[in-house]
Amino acid sequence: MKLSTIAGLTAGLALSCQSLGGQAHGAEAVHFSAAEIAAIEAGLTDFPLMRAVKASIATRDNAEVEAVVPGRADNPANVKRIEAIVSNADFEYLFPARAPEYSYPGLLQAAAKFPALCSDYDDGRDAEAICRKSLATMFAHFAQETGAHDKWRSEPEWRQGLHWVREVGWTEASRGGYNMECNPGSWQAEAWPCGTFANGEYKSYFGRGAKQLSYNYNYGPFSEAMFGTVRTLLDSPELVADTWLNLASAVFFFTYPQPPKPSMLHVIDGTWQPNAQDIQSGLLPGFGVTTQIINGGIECNQGTEKPQSLNRMSYYLAHAQNLGVPVAADEVLGCKDMKAFAAGGAGAMNIFWEQDWAYIPGNPNGGKSYACKLVGYQTRYSALKAGDYGRCVQHFFPEVVIEDDSGGGANLPPVALIQGPSTADAGTSLVLSAQQSSDPEGTPLTYLWQLPAGVSGDSLSLSRISLTLPASEQDLTLSIGLRVTDAAGASHSTMHSLALRGSGGGDGGTYPAYVAGTRYLAGDRVSAIGGNYECKPYPYSGWCSAAAWAYGPGTGSAWQDAWLRL
Repeated sequence: MKLSTIAGLTAGLALSCQSLGGQAHGAEAVHFSAAEIAAIEAGLTDFPLMRAVKASIATRDNAEVEAVVPGRADNPANVKRIEAIVSNADFEYLFPARAPEYSYPGLLQAAAKFPALCSDYDDGRDAEAICRKSLATMFAHFAQETGAHDKWRSEPEWRQGLHWVREVGWTEASRGGYNMECNPGSWQAEAWPCGTFANGEYKSYFGRGAKQLSYNYNYGPFSEAMFGTVRTLLDSPELVADTWLNLASAVFFFTYPQPPKPSMLHVIDGTWQPNAQDIQSGLLPGFGVTTQIINGGIECNQGTEKPQSLNRMSYYLAHAQNLGVPVAADEVLGCKDMKAFAAGGAGAMNIFWEQDWAYIPGNPNGGKSYACKLVGYQTRYSALKAGDYGRCVQHFFPEVVIEDDSGGGANLPPVALIQGPSTADAGTSLVLSAQQSSDPEGTPLTYLWQLPAGVSGDSLSLSRISLTLPASEQDLTLSIGLRVTDAAGASHSTMHSLALRGSGGGDGGTYPAYVAGTRYLAGDRVSAIGGNYECKPYPYSGWCSAAAWAYGPGTGSAWQDAWLRL
């Protein structure tokens, strides 16, 4: 039996499958060979920009990285180039106000992890000039993102970078920060499951490091790039502050694209060249477009330069002068007239796998495509990670079996199922059951329940769990998660939504109600949905008055960048 070729999948490749007459999750099983899946993945990702991006995000083994020390003869070539441009004494001069966690050896190790930073070029590009401009650009953004911004210091502000290693107001013991995406039920929580404290509360993924890395959906991919597993930094996010990862996280951001945005590295080394659409949007090579990449939604396309953008421009000019970087008279330093990057621009590239919903006449089980396609929005499967194409296909089409080289069938994942009440009163108890979860091969399952803050259970590893629900005056919706794993290590997660009936009362607001568009200053307090909030200190206070959809306290998509919940 032949599986029809999917139009546009990869030229000239006909895929075969075998109907076994059996059932996999209620559907006819479909077999691919591992070689076929690998060929499809290679065909869909074989184009110049993808190859350039993959080369720019390649990493070295951590054992080699951690062997790097200043002056070591065996340091990688890109590290030696940085040492020749910025010495230990230079680093001390440039960052006198830095937090002690930031170090010169840490800078070199961060560069060692990413060989593309300050690398050689074989096409005539000036590697040293690109390196100097890369460092000036990064250092300027460090001064804005993590600078002290103190007028009273003897050092000018461009030399006050790397002052903050943790976001102002947050510590490792802080609860309830930047972990709204941790509750089970979303694919983000399944792909990047949050670590927990001993009492079951989720850890806080507030800003850490030179780039102020935030949220589990950024800690997870960064952890996988650094360690090959998402668990390391989701379980121990403090490593992003306390080790060389505090600078490596910034290099990670510098080298990785965020389509339709190109990476900063590709802007600086000339890999990104604006096309007609980019030019029409005002996106031109220069320092300004790196500001559009890092914080364009807040600072750019305003008609006048925002204070943060003016800071960055000033810091860049100072660092460029210090590092011997020529700044052309026509270089676009600001971003006041730059529209956002968009699909159709030169940096637009689909880098995530999503289910292909195409109908293919003649294919089994009603003409399913048995394929995934590249998309521009984030999913759990990345085209930058080898093997994710096959994982995507098996996730969306669980009847697919990918045979190994010996012809044996790959293990099929289990199915997680939660049974129990969907409503309850606050402060009461109830029982949920996972006993109807199943494994296609019939192997025993292990269970891991994931509970939101305030909910406790008698055991997180049994098929039944007795939950104690929190007291609350307000009605709440809780998400209870479950991950089941079979004997071969395959797993599946699901969630159970529980509507909690509160005992009554208001939101406890004791401060003036938040009003979108009002100019708020550091220390201002307001009441809003969920309670009371205080505007963070400078420089984060600048966002308290920004767009409500992004920074409205308790409701904006990034409100925790601007406000503290009291």
